[in-house]
Amino acid sequence: MHRRPPEAFGLTVHGRGTSALPTRIVYGCYAWIALLIAAAPVALALLLMPGVRRRRQAARLGARAFFFLIGSRIRVDGPAPPADASCVIVANHASYLDGIVLTAALPARFTFVIKQEMTAVPLAGFVLKRLGSEFVRRDDAPQRQRTARRLLTAALGGENLAFFPEGTFEAGPGLKPFRAGAFRAARRSGLPVVPVAILGSRRKLPAYKWLASPGPLTVRVCPPLPAHERSSAAELMSAARRAILEHLDEPDLADNDAGEP
Repeated sequence: MHRRPPEAFGLTVHGRGTSALPTRIVYGCYAWIALLIAAAPVALALLLMPGVRRRRQAARLGARAFFFLIGSRIRVDGPAPPADASCVIVANHASYLDGIVLTAALPARFTFVIKQEMTAVPLAGFVLKRLGSEFVRRDDAPQRQRTARRLLTAALGGENLAFFPEGTFEAGPGLKPFRAGAFRAARRSGLPVVPVAILGSRRKLPAYKWLASPGPLTVRVCPPLPAHERSSAAELMSAARRAILEHLDEPDLADNDAGEP
């Protein structure tokens, strides 16, 4: 099978010794400094501030401050998520930055559903716990089922949920297979699914890299997909994939299997 080069998907590959390398080093080091400047007051606020909603608002302000400092204010396109109703956000996952991107772009009312391994990352684990995130351990079936029940209860109670249904990301372009948990929760609770395409984050900070590059970031919000208009979670998942792929300009890497939450 002929594989299209990274450039075909808008990814630039720089050879050694190009002028892009010094720029990336300087900018990447500055981005780490900016992250510390933005994160320090947020971490203190999360430690001392009562109420998950207030802590989420503080995290949103910190995330926006970070992207402002590094010259990458996030452009949000498309209809805003419903302000007067609950929904389930599903977004592509392409970079370490994606969680911060959605924190900055979305209203401060979303519960993020994240893989359990993130709790072992010292600062990130603390922040995510204080923000009321839900954690999924995918190699533990009983725990996965308990998490699914909690998410369903939260959705039925009017909670807004945000998922990265791919579960992980790679350096190369492409939308990986989705896990079905978000779509099962949406179908059972009757909440609409709002597909979101994050653009620019893979180029800015891809997998296995620790220095960010300059570049824009865009969050494209697609129209909601009413859960009751789809006959199954699999059909709802397929509709969400199509909506995200329309904006990504990346290949579809999915097989036909619907994964676990």
